[in-house]
Amino acid sequence: MTRALQSDRKEPLNGQVRSAVIFLHGYGANGADLLGLADPLGEHMPDTLFLAPDAPERSAASALGLQWFPIPWIDGSSEEMQRQGLMRATEDLQAFIDGVMVDEDLLPEQVMLFGFSQGSMMALHVAPRREEAIAGVVAISGRLLEPEALEDEVECRPAVLLVHGDQDQVVPPQSLPEAAQALQDAGWTEVYAHIMRGTGHGIAPDGLSVALAFMRSRLGIE
Repeated sequence: MTRALQSDRKEPLNGQVRSAVIFLHGYGANGADLLGLADPLGEHMPDTLFLAPDAPERSAASALGLQWFPIPWIDGSSEEMQRQGLMRATEDLQAFIDGVMVDEDLLPEQVMLFGFSQGSMMALHVAPRREEAIAGVVAISGRLLEPEALEDEVECRPAVLLVHGDQDQVVPPQSLPEAAQALQDAGWTEVYAHIMRGTGHGIAPDGLSVALAFMRSRLGIE
């Protein structure tokens, strides 16, 4: 049984929903952590609804934060606990995306996932396993989970933008080329990458600008 994800939202500037961006926050944070990005992005995406669901579990390593799944090297959980958590969170997020499309009367190509850190791991894991491709995935400062299983489990191949800081000490910058190679090996033809120079584990202005251009292009915003 899936768990209903609680979500904050930022309505489109012009009041009409023609697309949606779903923010997926990092480990130990919550939906509000990324929803602030809706202000600078929304100025250039006036028909877009921004949603920021909370991850379904309380973080074992942060009393006030949330997690999509456990991370063994941070919270002492087992690899099996991580795998089970990932599987369950995948079902939760799939159901949330489905609900957004029904509630807002949107097609898959009108929906974008924007993940940071653990949220980008979720985005890269969930999007290829949907029956129909969404508009695209922005994955910032994350990595591709279970790359060895991707080729067998992929259902669709949405466009992917990988963004990473070259000074990231939380998720190694090498995770970007590793993810790009795995996606290409699994048949992706639209994989884009941007390195944020001098940036650690975060989102620099240049990375956000590249993400905005990617999302506008994929969603057909002129």
